[in-house]
Amino acid sequence: MSNPQKIALLTDSTADLPPAMREGKPIYVVPLKIRCRDGEYSDGVDIFAQDVYRRLRSGELPSTSLPEGGVVHDTFDRIRADGYERVIAVMLSSGLSGTYNMVRLQGESREDLEVAVFDSKSGALGIGIIVLQLWEEICSGTSWEELVHVRVPHLVANTFPFFSVDTLEYLYRGGRIGKVTAMAGTMLHIKPIITFAGDGQLQSISKVRGRKQVQDKILELIARRLEGRKGRYNLGVANGGAPEEMAQLSARMRAAFPDYVHCWEGSMDATLSVYIGDGVLGGGIQFID
Repeated sequence: MSNPQKIALLTDSTADLPPAMREGKPIYVVPLKIRCRDGEYSDGVDIFAQDVYRRLRSGELPSTSLPEGGVVHDTFDRIRADGYERVIAVMLSSGLSGTYNMVRLQGESREDLEVAVFDSKSGALGIGIIVLQLWEEICSGTSWEELVHVRVPHLVANTFPFFSVDTLEYLYRGGRIGKVTAMAGTMLHIKPIITFAGDGQLQSISKVRGRKQVQDKILELIARRLEGRKGRYNLGVANGGAPEEMAQLSARMRAAFPDYVHCWEGSMDATLSVYIGDGVLGGGIQFID
């Protein structure tokens, strides 16, 4: 892959980018921390989504925290040692975490690297497909100035992920929603469809009854985004403990919206799994033009 501008990409462990998807690409990841009963772990290093699901089912409720400052510093050092001179960082929504701010401050202090740090105003699926599209554009020769001033802001504003959680219990226990809402949702088998609001906070934009309707609603929301739009687009799908349903949704999305450039598939990280549990299914669209 051609990268004469020596640009590396940096993100955090909430991006749905498993190692196989990053292979051969200069995508560096800083892990968020997960505090459990028996100690603190690094997301994607020594704790994974399946570990979190087991802990949640046993009644434990882990908590999350920012990456370690030293790890961020060491990651910048590694990028420089690997021969890169510029870094585009796309981080978890500042509406959910202070990770973006931490990386921005460290990036500003680097004299050996040119660093541009962006608030994705998204998470998981949204961050992942922004980073993957940026690598496509780096390889096609898009200039640093164009990437930083035009392309990243465009992709942040034009990437629309939608996902459903199987239970509201963990959002309630983690202090993200009220008890009445959680109880009502559980009793009625209501599945909220969640996206990111303009300020980067999680927002419920629709509700369906039962898992069978989740895929239909995600397809409907993507179709609405496509109305009146021309130009190229990517699709993305992701899951947390629901790989078979993700395969179904992926096939349905590709059939419904066949003019896509890429359809990327990812898996949920451990950090976000703390708040949403397993049985998570997501789909999204990203407008390239």
